[in-house]
Amino acid sequence: MGGSSTTAVSVRRPLFSTRKIVHMSMLIFAFLLPFLTWLQAAGCAVLALLFNVFILPHLGADFSKRPVAVGFGPAQLAGAPDLNPAHAALKGASTDSGATPSVWTGIVIYPLSVLALIVFYPNTLQVAGAVWAIMALGDGLASVAGEALRGPVLPWNKEKTWSGFIVFVMAGSGGAYTLVRWVGPSIPAEKAALVCLATALLGALVESAPIRLDDNLTVPLVCGAFMFCAFMMERSQLHSNLPYLGRRIWIAVGVNLVLALLALGMKTVDRSGAAMGFVVGVAVYMAWGYKSFLVMFAFFVLGSLGTRLGYAKKAARGVAEKRGGARSWREALANSLAGAFFAILVITTLHEKAFLIALVAAFAEAAGDTISSEIGQWISRRAYLITTLKPVPAGENGGISLGGTLAGILASALVVALAFGLGLIGKGGAAMALAAAFVGNLIDSVLGATLERRGLVTNGIVNFAGTSCAGAMALAVALHMGF
Repeated sequence: MGGSSTTAVSVRRPLFSTRKIVHMSMLIFAFLLPFLTWLQAAGCAVLALLFNVFILPHLGADFSKRPVAVGFGPAQLAGAPDLNPAHAALKGASTDSGATPSVWTGIVIYPLSVLALIVFYPNTLQVAGAVWAIMALGDGLASVAGEALRGPVLPWNKEKTWSGFIVFVMAGSGGAYTLVRWVGPSIPAEKAALVCLATALLGALVESAPIRLDDNLTVPLVCGAFMFCAFMMERSQLHSNLPYLGRRIWIAVGVNLVLALLALGMKTVDRSGAAMGFVVGVAVYMAWGYKSFLVMFAFFVLGSLGTRLGYAKKAARGVAEKRGGARSWREALANSLAGAFFAILVITTLHEKAFLIALVAAFAEAAGDTISSEIGQWISRRAYLITTLKPVPAGENGGISLGGTLAGILASALVVALAFGLGLIGKGGAAMALAAAFVGNLIDSVLGATLERRGLVTNGIVNFAGTSCAGAMALAVALHMGF
């Protein structure tokens, strides 16, 4: 008799698990938003958070994300929980009969994100309601579709499918539109539909990004900011700028094409970086012509110089940029996407001064972050972790040094001073932009010391977060002050 074979048996949960039902059904409370002040709504979100933290874990329900499987081999590939404790902590699986604390991460972050949406957008609760719908319906039904329909996987994330992506956009945009029209009925239907569709598409991209952060955190943060800005766009404002834009576009294309080819020839960027830089550069040029473009160009020049300075010494230490310092599309997008977005809003909203300040803050932060890293790695062998002040080698994620920090502040100040000299911003705007850039650099370092060091996000995500936070803070202050 030969050895007995082991048959893998996979037992999957229902498509609509307890977690998904709770996740989606909580959206019903969003329909109370028109009848509550933002303080009352925030209070309800706090109560939901306390309930999820202190009561829900004791109800005996299973809220883990992964399907349960029993067996070996193919069955575990089909959906069994990872029994490695380290992996389980990241994925939300359980290593014994009780769930690990990470199983509850999404259950806690969900009401926390709703609370953040209400606090961030107290005067535009339709944004909070719409993004809540994208979280609840888009994310919830996308996972159902992905498991039920499967099909081709996304090229940028093999764990996600096109069926789930499409359902996310459809369900998310439909739910968002319903909440926008319910909470903010004065918003035109056509505008609401376009903004909700664009936001849901962005949410699907964020949710499917190959990072390990909980999408209950990333989706509302990104989608909330995008939708808030998108609702400020006015078609009449774009039309009034068309005579200028028609002439400006040709100059923008010509200038950026020449500079992209020069940068490629000088090996400061690779082909993908040159292409992305061209696209971003055209967008920024369209905002305020050569003046807004020079702000971005100043960041590029400072960053390139910082990378080249002491490159041999940094390479010997193993902290120099790869490919001889040539930047790819990832670096170009991470450092310039926020600024390009603000550039578009400059010409499509009635708040061009506020968005110009945000644009300057974003590029000032990018310049400060790049220079502080490059100069710090060049002149300092040792840095200090920003969260604990523990000594770490120069170049360590989240590490800061006195020389690098001072150089970064100087770089940010140079970008802001250029914008002020060109007349893009006044003294008040310059102060806002510089302060926001400094805080954005601190946030960048904190994220590097926490999330990036744990492998939860990439350096590009951290850089994007830094520039976005700097621009968002400057924008919030500028709008509050009536710019």
